[in-house]
Amino acid sequence: DDYSPEAPPGLPLPSADTPLTRILVGSCLDEEKGDSESLRSVAAMTADLFLMIGDNVYGDSDGSAPRMGDADLPELRESFSDLAARPDFQAVRKAHPMMVAWDDHDYALSDGGKHFAFRRESERIHERFWGLANQDVGAWPGTYYARAFGPEGERTQIIMLDTRFFRSDLTDTDDASVKGKERYMPSSDPNQDMLGNDQWTWLQNELQKPADLRLIVSSVQVMPNAHGWESWSRLPAERERLYDLIKDTGADGVVFVSGDRHAAFLYRADDVLPYPAYEITASSFNASHRDSTDEMDVDQIGPGYSKENFGSLDINWPEGTVTLSIHASDGATVEEATDKFR
Repeated sequence: DDYSPEAPPGLPLPSADTPLTRILVGSCLDEEKGDSESLRSVAAMTADLFLMIGDNVYGDSDGSAPRMGDADLPELRESFSDLAARPDFQAVRKAHPMMVAWDDHDYALSDGGKHFAFRRESERIHERFWGLANQDVGAWPGTYYARAFGPEGERTQIIMLDTRFFRSDLTDTDDASVKGKERYMPSSDPNQDMLGNDQWTWLQNELQKPADLRLIVSSVQVMPNAHGWESWSRLPAERERLYDLIKDTGADGVVFVSGDRHAAFLYRADDVLPYPAYEITASSFNASHRDSTDEMDVDQIGPGYSKENFGSLDINWPEGTVTLSIHASDGATVEEATDKFR
């Protein structure tokens, strides 16, 4: 087999009976750029777990030049090799146990879905790099997996979705100048799919397992409606299916975690689940596109933050709360919201 890079040795996940009190999250790391202050801050923080939630490398391009036409995915392999060599990433690997999800750029096709010709090879490279090939996730198509930590009454379930491998095509915009239609419109296709049948069945089973707090990690945003970029809002029937599944399984304590947007946001919606639904979007580690954002969604809490950033979730078990925080690259808190999950 061709060369498959591997991540530097990492820490084992917390034991199944260890309650979590702080989880760090982030996305969008351009491995070709210099040292990331955000990653350095993540490495320096105390935490039980660190989630890298997509675009962990930019394996579909070399600089600004697209590189997506080779079945061996040499650019993706090189990108992961570059990531492994970064001192800031090595510091994070030494500091925190990690769970990972992929998004389009570490899938190796920008905005890619199930029709990506080399998706199986991409999955193999991903799972080898992150040490997942010999775990349960390595046994099935796609990169979704879940883990639970803590005893009854203090149990956190982490559900890492795969929003790439099975996703149907999105509907191109008919007017990119219209806010909310910048690239895609909501699909009216009755056969639209985000997760694929097997992953939907798996998710139903996971949501029926006992947990007090559940993080559903989706590389693309779940709740927002105000923009026309990739998100669950572009597959509205699938998002409704997700909300209905959470209701039908009686899954309490769901918080959505997402990345992708090159900006960070917090959201609260009171009308999608039987209890207030929260989402934290943390992006990017070192690939900021602008200094400020005026994006505002009806469910958004405060302004977005478009400079380099990461997020944290601080769990207070006696109070039954989780505080969602956006941090500037130096670790300073720039926005936060507290969800009472029980």
